[in-house]
Amino acid sequence: MRRAAAGGVGGLACAVLTLGSTTRGMAVPATAVASPPVSAVGWRPCPAYSDEVITSLGATGEQIPRFRAQLKRLECGTISVPLDYRRPAGRKISIAVTRLGAVDTGHRLGALAMAPGGPGGSGYLDPISMTLRNKEIARLNDRYDLIGFDPRGVNYSTKTSCEGAPPPHRGPGPLTKASAKRIYEAMAADNAACGRSDPAFLGQLTTANVARDLDRVRAALGERRLNILGFSWGTWLGAVYRSLFPGRTGRVFLDSPAPPYTSFAEHDEGVAEATERNFARMAAWLARYDTTYGLGATAQQVRAAVLKLRHDYDAAPKTFTDLNATIDGASIAQLAGKTSPEWPRAGRALAELRGATGSQAPPTVKEIFGAEPAPPVPGAPEMMNMTMNRATICNEDQSRLGFSAAWAAYQERLEREPVTAFYFGAGCAGWPLPARQTRVHRTGGSLVLSGHRYDTMSAYKWTLQTQAAIGGKVYTVDDDVHVSATRVPECAVDVVAYFTTGRIDNGCDGEPAPTP
Repeated sequence: MRRAAAGGVGGLACAVLTLGSTTRGMAVPATAVASPPVSAVGWRPCPAYSDEVITSLGATGEQIPRFRAQLKRLECGTISVPLDYRRPAGRKISIAVTRLGAVDTGHRLGALAMAPGGPGGSGYLDPISMTLRNKEIARLNDRYDLIGFDPRGVNYSTKTSCEGAPPPHRGPGPLTKASAKRIYEAMAADNAACGRSDPAFLGQLTTANVARDLDRVRAALGERRLNILGFSWGTWLGAVYRSLFPGRTGRVFLDSPAPPYTSFAEHDEGVAEATERNFARMAAWLARYDTTYGLGATAQQVRAAVLKLRHDYDAAPKTFTDLNATIDGASIAQLAGKTSPEWPRAGRALAELRGATGSQAPPTVKEIFGAEPAPPVPGAPEMMNMTMNRATICNEDQSRLGFSAAWAAYQERLEREPVTAFYFGAGCAGWPLPARQTRVHRTGGSLVLSGHRYDTMSAYKWTLQTQAAIGGKVYTVDDDVHVSATRVPECAVDVVAYFTTGRIDNGCDGEPAPTP
């Protein structure tokens, strides 16, 4: 999930990677749409990437030869699917798909689809990135074909664009109601303009349609069943696929489950609550290293120091000559909301801001708030499509708060989560297309829900709510790092064992706490 920039406002990017759907309202069962003829995969040469592109995708210099070796093994193609499954003979769109064939063909167990985060995330190169992640998780490719795909609206699949304008700047210090109203109205107008730009296409960007596309991929590959490894929003996609096509679903592992509802407002509340709760862990960690950070020798002292720092910077925001952003209370809240891999840097920045008196920003503050986004690398694939993100979220959002309700919710967040709450936005207000719902339900078959006990982007309680809605076994990762189950070797061993045997224990430790 992306959080808003310094200043405390942001757009739909604040829901990236976690928004789920609902078990309430009108269902959209698999039988509600016609089954179009199966399209064959149109195989073609895979794209060529420069070393610069490969490193921009997260590979280290040492991994480039391995990436290229896997790219030679990768099969790339497209399938044709209906834009609207209610009109299977109508307009067709293209879905990009990749396959990394099992190494041990004599003991092959089937096809394992990677369900990417987002909505709007690309999964095209996920089969390669999975094999580069660590040697433990790479073993998935021993006995499974790894299947990647770009959801409709993303990267090499058919897409459209309505990027829109950034919201107005609210100004430094506490957000006023007048500034909030100006931000809300601008964002609602932008949502409305986006939704009207290509309603025929944007209206068909839903999780259920992506699930139907994925089933077309399964059929085109000649697979009787599809196993699924889902991440963040991909967990909602996996849950929807499993509900729509239970007889075609094999083993399913969902890491950092999304909530079983599509309320943007409820989603924001869950994230804010989890972030404030996780700050208690950060405060205890900072207290443990009080000689380094000087914020207090107990968690209570650290919390009081950070809360005072927030109030001080709201009362007197600071502008540094070498930093474009003004540092105010929302900046302090952002630092306090960091997850454990960032605690050392965030702790240094908080310590620096306690005594910052010069005209130039302290070094860690400048490093965090002065960082510019990396420029696009020519030839790089699109890794996140924000138009698809906005459309899919808003097509499924049941809240769409008016300004008064949005402002009241913001005030309540500041009261309940006084250290870390800072976000205000319009959500899906103004989105002109009707809201849709997809009901998930219990089915037979194997399912593991990998919840992270302190995750701030996918609150742990959502894992338990999803289990209540669709069943499955909870596998608890004892960390706050979103979708880390395949990245931590200890946990990755369990993931591979699950897909190999169907069995898994109750959890793993996850990412260890850092040291200063």
